[in-house]
Amino acid sequence: MIEVLVVDDDVRVAQVNAAYVEKVPGFHVAGLAHTAAEALGRLETPPVPDLVLMDHYLPDDTGLAVVQEMRRRGHQTDVIMVTAARDVSTVQAAMRHGALQYLVKPFAFAGLRAKLEAYAELRRTLDGGGEAEQAEVDRIFGALSAPAEPHLPKGHSPTTAELVRQSLMNADGPLSAQEIAERTGVSRQTAQRYLKLLERTGRATLTLKYGDAGRPEHRYVWATRA
Repeated sequence: MIEVLVVDDDVRVAQVNAAYVEKVPGFHVAGLAHTAAEALGRLETPPVPDLVLMDHYLPDDTGLAVVQEMRRRGHQTDVIMVTAARDVSTVQAAMRHGALQYLVKPFAFAGLRAKLEAYAELRRTLDGGGEAEQAEVDRIFGALSAPAEPHLPKGHSPTTAELVRQSLMNADGPLSAQEIAERTGVSRQTAQRYLKLLERTGRATLTLKYGDAGRPEHRYVWATRA
């Protein structure tokens, strides 16, 4: 599990963001902090979280100041800025201080989920270790550039899209439209329609399973596992 510290001066917002984090497979909220001092204190208390969702506007200092102090103390914990601060100077400063991503408030669950999924993919890429050729370097630097959440065409239900997405994402391997239908309770035709949408938008990859005879079976896998 990727342990996450959620830092936000607004208690309610921190709780909402924490609830979002818990909905993403592979992530767990290690704690909440509402001030710069609380955030730094939590980072000094083992176990140290893997990732910090950092607000910029804190009552006793800025989120960027916290990141600077983290680095000064030798903390290598990754940071994603989650803040209403949208001026270019703050965004540039966040990049220079090593923030991996920057998510502007307000945002929907899908926006944070995309950032977290991209971060998880980055960790999987880096876990391999060893030396990197140019293609691998490009993959590492591109890992946080997750595809945008697809805009649903007319006639598509967000609820059904989420069911299909979750089933595919939580699967151990490629699934067919029939298997998705059985897991979600929708018809095979409906499952196929949503799977094709995920494939077109780059969030799922199509694979073919060849049998002894007849047409190959179309099977889909979540893109970060392809």
